[in-house]
Amino acid sequence: MSYKSIIVNRGIELAERFEAHLIGLAAADVPPLVATGQGMVYEGEVIQIERTEIEKRLAELRAEFENLVPASITSEWGQAVCSPTRFLSVFARAADLIVTGESGDNVFRAVDLGSLALGIGRPVLVTGNNVEHVRAKTVLVAWKDTREARRAVADALPFLAKANEVVVATIAAKGDDSIRDSLDDVAAHLKHHGIRARTELVAGEVDGEQLLTFARSIHADMIVSGAYGHSRLREWAFGGVTRTLIEESSINRFLSY
Repeated sequence: MSYKSIIVNRGIELAERFEAHLIGLAAADVPPLVATGQGMVYEGEVIQIERTEIEKRLAELRAEFENLVPASITSEWGQAVCSPTRFLSVFARAADLIVTGESGDNVFRAVDLGSLALGIGRPVLVTGNNVEHVRAKTVLVAWKDTREARRAVADALPFLAKANEVVVATIAAKGDDSIRDSLDDVAAHLKHHGIRARTELVAGEVDGEQLLTFARSIHADMIVSGAYGHSRLREWAFGGVTRTLIEESSINRFLSY
């Protein structure tokens, strides 16, 4: 089960920073029936054994969570034997922000970040694997004049207000007055909230790797971005930038849809 104590520590740190209530969640599901050469497995007693093991592990995680959270933070715990993505999506109605780590290949043990970001109606902070603390001292706002990007800026205001530096940047092959006006309007909006931001127009084709390269050049420790996707029958197909951000693991990503 993918639920690391470092994620809890990041949640504790953020709860302290924003004087927030902290909700710890863990879930895992029993895999469905699988056909083998000997017939069907994972039925009856086998399913119950698997469920018992999951419940035992969830109890251990609850104890770990309760031991880590200090008395100064109000908190609660939730757990279930079901899809982690579905369970987290349900609990999102009681939260302002979802904090999670990287998704995994096992859908029965890990969150599907794509479905989560595009389906829960709450911002999702995906913490970097090598990031011990979510400092968010230099924040890059990946600006695109869309509903999703506007939503991301509004959702990220608490982080932007506490940052030492905020950079609002757009990548464009050609910079015209409308793009510059758009950037200036975002900076003016943030100024009304007491946030001083500078703007950057990065020349080039819109590309996730170029965005990450620019983020590294300004030593950003968080990227704020709208999540862009198009529905298909069973999953979400992402635009290139969002896909790159989801797959990137070296930086904190704040995604809104």
